[in-house]
This record gives sequence, structure tokens and C-alpha cells, in this order.
Amino acid sequence: MSTVETRPPASGAAPATRPRRPNPWKQVTGSAVTAAIVVLCVLTVDANWGRLPQAPGILGDYVQLMTRGVLQNPMNDPYAEYWSKAFEYMVESLQMAWIGTLVGAVLSFPAAFLAARNISPRPVVFVVRQILNVIRAVPELILAIAIMLPIFGLGPLAGALALGVGSVGTLGKLGSEAIEAVDPRPIEAVSATGAPRLHVLAWGVLPQALPEIVALWLYRFEINIRAGAILGAVGAGGIGSILTQLFAARLWDRIGITLFIIIAVTVLVDQISAWVRHRIIAGGGKDAAAAEAEALA
Repeated sequence: MSTVETRPPASGAAPATRPRRPNPWKQVTGSAVTAAIVVLCVLTVDANWGRLPQAPGILGDYVQLMTRGVLQNPMNDPYAEYWSKAFEYMVESLQMAWIGTLVGAVLSFPAAFLAARNISPRPVVFVVRQILNVIRAVPELILAIAIMLPIFGLGPLAGALALGVGSVGTLGKLGSEAIEAVDPRPIEAVSATGAPRLHVLAWGVLPQALPEIVALWLYRFEINIRAGAILGAVGAGGIGSILTQLFAARLWDRIGITLFIIIAVTVLVDQISAWVRHRIIAGGGKDAAAAEAEALA
């Protein structure tokens, strides 16, 4: 019979010990506190929970009313004219979102460097991050009503600028996090050559962070398309302006056409933007092809 030889631990080596079992009470306590908060919110919120079982039936009725216009032949009057009009307003919303994204990208790009802890001094980082927090805390709808509409009047310009200013807070914070996540070794290599600070940023930081930052710009463009549809409700241009009128008149067939165009264009832009983002981040090789297939799946 063969015997297994057990060797004593080498001199100076610590004896092998089993890892300490995690304390389950932390998870139990966290779950209990979360459940208590949820129950408290349900009990204290002013909501008529008795109507909740009626929601599927009411939703089905509204969907049936809205699909009447979508299922009609779009070449027949009066639907042909309205399909064309709704599509024109949707193009205006896309233009607002694109201009707003460009404004946000230009303003947030330097702010991202100033808010990155591995680039800027702590006092500068603190001040810039607080400014970004304030901008991010104000919704685009409030920016449009309180600032842009009184200055620029009704129209898509006010909506585009509201989207642009509202994008600065999010893009600045996410961009600073992308800069903080770069590999420090290229930065040290460029600094070791005696290059000035701007050259270090241009050759050590920017090539690593720029693909991620551009991907964030594209993602923000998708968000601005949805936000732009809401701004039209206050007269800031876009397809939301006619959608508000339709809801006031209870024209459910035209509401269905408008929502169908919003959903179809948004989904199409999301798919294209996701493909471009993966191309930027993964490059043009086999990994990029796999990432594209995963994004479009």
C-alpha cells in the first residue's frame, strides 16, 4: 500500500490556514434595511394602489386606440400628410440632440481633465466636480424653462442649448473617470523624457482616454434624443411640440403614429450608435467584429 508523504512547511513559511468564513449578518442586515426602505416608500407614497390591477386593461385599451393610425395605409389621406409632418419634427429632434451633444462635448472635454484626480490638483478637482454636480442635478426641462426659453425664445435653439448644458455634468464626470482609469506607465514614460505638461497629456493620457470619451459622447447623443422629445412639450422645438397638442386633443390615432416614429428612429439610432461605439473601443480587428455581433444580437 502506497503512503502519501506529508512534508512539513519550509522553515520561515507561515502555515497554511483556511480563509475566514464571511460574516452572514452583514448581508442579512443590508437586505433587511433595503426591504424596510422599500416597504416604507410603498406605505408613505401618495398612490392609489387599488387601481394597479386595472392597469393592464387600461393600457390595452389605449394601445388599441393608438395602433389604429399606425395600421392605416400611410399613403392615404389624411394620414399621408401627417406621417410626413411627424417625420419632419422627428428630424428636428435629431438635430437638436446632435447640436446639444456637440455643445456638451466641447464644454465637458476640458472639464473632464480638470476633474480627474490623477491630472489636476485637489482644490481644482473639488471645485470642478461640485460645478458638475450642480449642473447634473438640474434637469434639462428646468434649464429650458428657466434659462434658455426666456433668453432665446420658443424654438429648437433653446432646446438644443438646454440639452448641451445638461450634457456637461454627465459627460464631465464620466470623462474624468475614464481619464483616471488610464494606465500610468505611458504617462511616466513621457514624463521621463522631460516633456512639458501639455505633451504628457497629449501623448500619455489622451490616446488612452479618447476612445472611451468619444463612446460616452455617442451614448449621450442617444439620451438627448429622448430628452429632446420631452422639451418640445414646453415649446423648445422637436416632435414633443406636436405630441403635446395631440394629447390635449385626444387624437389617439395620430398619437400612435407619432410614438411609432419616435420609437423606430430611437431604436435605429441606438443600434447604429452601439455599433460605432464598439468599433471605437475594440478597434477594427477580430475582437471588434465579435463585439459588434454581441452589440447587435
